[in-house]
Order: sequence, then structure tokens, then C-alpha cells
Amino acid sequence: DMGATAKSARRTASRKQRRQQLIVATIKCIARKGMGGTSIGDVAKEAGLSQGIVNLHFESKDNLLTETLRYVADEYKTQFKKTLDEAGPGAAEKLQALIELDLHPAIMNRQKTPVWFACWGEVKSRPTYRKICDTRDRYYDEVLEDLCTTIIAEGKYRDVSASSVAIALNAMTNGLWLSYLISPRSFDRDQASSAASDLLRSYFPKHYT
Repeated sequence: DMGATAKSARRTASRKQRRQQLIVATIKCIARKGMGGTSIGDVAKEAGLSQGIVNLHFESKDNLLTETLRYVADEYKTQFKKTLDEAGPGAAEKLQALIELDLHPAIMNRQKTPVWFACWGEVKSRPTYRKICDTRDRYYDEVLEDLCTTIIAEGKYRDVSASSVAIALNAMTNGLWLSYLISPRSFDRDQASSAASDLLRSYFPKHYT
């Protein structure tokens, strides 16, 4: 029955839209109140829906927070992979594009950045959060280290360790995210981008002039 199939497809689509609407509302609430301070009631109010609807789609606050974190992590990974694929042609261009992605308003903004820090603050007590964060961090570190390995071989750089450079770049990004989290109004993206370029140049002067 074509009508029933179309109806079912519509229902699935509206269910997906509703879940996304609630996740977006949750991101806004976490940015304002943190994970502990966010209630199902807050999310319902933010989304302009009833608490019953939130419970229907997510069953519990824990599920809602886990799915929100997964959504943010998946979105990040999608943009990261897209940048990795489209930048280039060389490893140096790809590495720079990935560092710049972390400073882009689509990634580092007043809603997404607090979600990451809220998650990192909870990983000790919540194995599910740890798994989501660890998967993201491991993938990020591996890609950065691989690109650095290629750049070191190309430039015949001596006394430079790919893993050390990857750690330093990751620490710099996390530090810039933290600066932004604390003072989003006074944060200077251009200055942050220049600092990132300076760090890349200090490690790989033949590639970043």
C-alpha cells in the first residue's frame, strides 16, 4: 500500500526532525546551565514542547544527554573528514585546514564548545561519555600524527617527532577552545589562527613560509 508506506516515511521523518529539534534545544540548555543543571523540563521549554514528548523520544535525561553528545561528535567527525578529503593536495595543506577547522565558527561556537567541555568533565563517572570522547580524540590524534609523519619525511626534518607535534597541536586547540569558552566575547579568532600558523611554521619551516 503506497499510502501506508508514504505515511510511515513521513512519520519516520517527523520523528527524526523532532529528535533533532530536542537535541538542538539540549545543546542550548547545556551551554547555559551545564549538563548537571539541564533538566528534561528545561529542554522541553527550550524546544516549545511538552515534557511528555521529550520522554517519548528519549525515555530519560541520560539518554537525551548521551544522544546529544553523540550528535555533536558525529557532526564534528563529518566536518573533519570532509575537510581532510577536500583540503590538499599535500599533507601540509591538510594539516593546516584541520587546525583552521577547529577555530571555525561552525565548530568553535557558544553552543557546541560548552558541550565538549561538559562531556570531558563527566567522563570519569560516565563510561558512555568516555567512549564517545575517546573515539573522537583517538581518531583526531591518529590523523594529525599521520599527516605530521608525512610532512617530516617530505621535509627531511631532523629531531622532530610526529607524535610530539600532534600532542602540541592538540593541546593548543584545546587551550584555544578553553579560552573561547571562558571569554567568547573577547576571543580573537584571527589572532588564534595566527598563533596556530606560527606553531606550524616553527615545526615545519620548509612547508609553512
